[in-house]
Amino acid sequence: MRPKETFSVSSSSLSSYRGNLDLLVKDIRKWEEKDYQVTILTSTSGQAQRLQEIISEKGVQVYLKKELSLLNETSSPVISTGDIQKGFILRETKDVFISDEDIFRRYQERRKRWPLQPRSRVIQKWTELQEDDYVVHIDHGIGIFKGITTLEMEGEKCDYFQINYKGSDKLYVPPNQLDRLHKYVGDSDNPPPIYTLEGGRWEWTKRRVKEATQELASSLLKLYSLRKVVCGYSFSSDTEWQLEFEASFPYQETSDQLKATEQVKKDMENSFPMDRLICGDAGYGKTEVAIRASFKALMDNKQTAILVPTTVLAEQHYRVFKERMAAYPVNIEMLSRFQLPRRQREIIGDLKRGKVDIIIGTHRLIQDDINFKDLGLVVIDEEQRFGVKQKKKLREMHSTIDVLALSATPIPRSFYMSLTGIRQLSTILSPPEERLNVETRVTEYNEELIKKAIEVELEQGGQVFYLYNRVKEINQIAAKVSRIIPGASIAISHGQLSPKELEKTMRDFLQGKYGILVCTSIIESGIDMPNVNTLIVERAEQFGLADLYQLRGRVGRGKRKGYAYFFFTPAKLLTEKAKKRLQIINQFKGFGAGFRIAMEDLQIRGAGNLLGKEQHGHMAAVGFTLYSQLLSREIKKLKGEKVKPSFTINLDLGVEARIPSSYVAYPEQRLDIYLKTGEIKNEKDLLKFKEELRDRYGPLPHPARNLIHLLEIKLLSQDLGVISLRRKNSKIWVSFFHSLLLTEKKKVKIRKNLIGVQTLPLDSKNLILESKGKGEEFLVNLKKILQNMKDMI
Repeated sequence: MRPKETFSVSSSSLSSYRGNLDLLVKDIRKWEEKDYQVTILTSTSGQAQRLQEIISEKGVQVYLKKELSLLNETSSPVISTGDIQKGFILRETKDVFISDEDIFRRYQERRKRWPLQPRSRVIQKWTELQEDDYVVHIDHGIGIFKGITTLEMEGEKCDYFQINYKGSDKLYVPPNQLDRLHKYVGDSDNPPPIYTLEGGRWEWTKRRVKEATQELASSLLKLYSLRKVVCGYSFSSDTEWQLEFEASFPYQETSDQLKATEQVKKDMENSFPMDRLICGDAGYGKTEVAIRASFKALMDNKQTAILVPTTVLAEQHYRVFKERMAAYPVNIEMLSRFQLPRRQREIIGDLKRGKVDIIIGTHRLIQDDINFKDLGLVVIDEEQRFGVKQKKKLREMHSTIDVLALSATPIPRSFYMSLTGIRQLSTILSPPEERLNVETRVTEYNEELIKKAIEVELEQGGQVFYLYNRVKEINQIAAKVSRIIPGASIAISHGQLSPKELEKTMRDFLQGKYGILVCTSIIESGIDMPNVNTLIVERAEQFGLADLYQLRGRVGRGKRKGYAYFFFTPAKLLTEKAKKRLQIINQFKGFGAGFRIAMEDLQIRGAGNLLGKEQHGHMAAVGFTLYSQLLSREIKKLKGEKVKPSFTINLDLGVEARIPSSYVAYPEQRLDIYLKTGEIKNEKDLLKFKEELRDRYGPLPHPARNLIHLLEIKLLSQDLGVISLRRKNSKIWVSFFHSLLLTEKKKVKIRKNLIGVQTLPLDSKNLILESKGKGEEFLVNLKKILQNMKDMI
């Protein structure tokens, strides 16, 4: 179709403001005086809103519009969403279009923004539950999970988790009680004892462990209280520059990332020193949280120290921090043992005189000759790579300083301290939109497979990490790779190279001059090379579980799928622990698996290293999860916090409530769905669970709807303090957890206002309800009665 009329207009480009909003506002005022229509286009609505607030605070009225029209109703400047790479001026029509890239441009290559995503589930108490795994029931002790069994009770079919105990004892746990059940994590070298369902041995064990946790809670709380008592520096609220700086981030933050940032900044504004761990997979945005925290420290003229495990990572962080803060008057330096002594002395002197705002360095930062003029924040990246002595020295040097640790796979002690509330924890579990899982293969050494994997990657224009962790033999390995892939361009990298050699090799590889990098684990920490999509690890059995996980995170960081191959020596030569590590890295392949890896690491390494041999025995007796719950409760009590009573809710209502195989065909998926029911803590969780079922499997069948109703009834029962609902014909016997919950005054109120409710004389723990109907109708009526009761008492 040909246009009826064509015309041409001349346009001129805009120069970049590079974050200078004062200059932007000055230009907007100038264009307004000349009757130009100014339109600012941002890639996200969140960015538009932030810009509108910042510009308005500078005295220019800007209108926020959801959609642009050809005819603007106002001549005032407008901000809206739209995607133009570069702004321009149309002088004939008196129009100015400005992109957020013009305002905040930092990077040469423009990358796609991350979408806002719903918060993912936090720490899963179930890693991967399989048949014959040890499990712990809070009320009955340690048994063996034997799968899901369908039983018929009073003519209605229901699914149960079958747990086998000592002898022929069996326990059938309904889905609505899965919050009382969890996988056993303890000591992998010594299997736990299996209990019987009769006798009081389990209760005695729990009582003994609870007494031990009371003592431990008291000693741990002294550490916690010490940090609360020590007077740290209270940072100011966010400045205008802070808002500008955060608005200049060239991606859309994930919801987890935003929450972690707010938690960190809130800690910094407190009067006692921050001690927070941020846990999130590689590439999920932990570094940006640290950058924003560093900028906040800068706003109060405080210095920041970024401690990293390797020189390569120090150099990468140095580049990222410099690029991110290019528009601001900030002096960032890097310090490592590879620098010339003269240069090191210059930086150390400037640090002491306060001329350096942010220092990024390796272990060199914690040596005795390092002094700061006014240190306010310490960031420890890849915390699991530092020893206890190193971190202890750092804390002793700066006991009143805010400390922020970053890790994808926290060491067991850090993980444990965070779970029990001694240390603050933030989680970033939402992956970037385009991130794909890394395909993982664990197998015996196989040259044919290595040849095929490398050839496929090189043919697609990608690059390969070939990792062998012995420097003495690395040249031989490179020669072998050259024999397997004739003509391939190969570089070698390891920690014993000179600084110049190492920097040149990594730079050349990053620029694509080599297709294969034969290296040691020097690449493990934080290296960002999006074109490397294949990782080959030879003799993978020599690495720890967290190391294997970190290495896998080095590939698949771009838009293409990553592949990780872990080759080991013949299986008969492997130790049991090495076999277990390789099984786990092969098993946990999904997003946010760092938490699962950390939990499994607890089991493999033994939790006894955390808090001494005595506590190890108590932890192994009941499993890590229950031990942590008991300890956490004791810590809350000592802090004076309210602790809700823990009790099992028995729902014996004679209705078919389950996920039928006709609705979800695969047993593994039904198992996963049931496990999720154990994590439902409130109505919001339940609504999300219900929506996920509908989205994935379609409209809920009758038995599945009944399961949802039962879960709602359970939540209401928790709020009311009800421990049992037993149906007998048309009547339901209701038992309360504590007699104080059902006082005479409440009984009178119930009799007066609720039809079909019968209280019992001289009985303050039970009452009788009458709910008519069958199946789903019965459950809906029961929900209404319980809701009315909750509203009343």
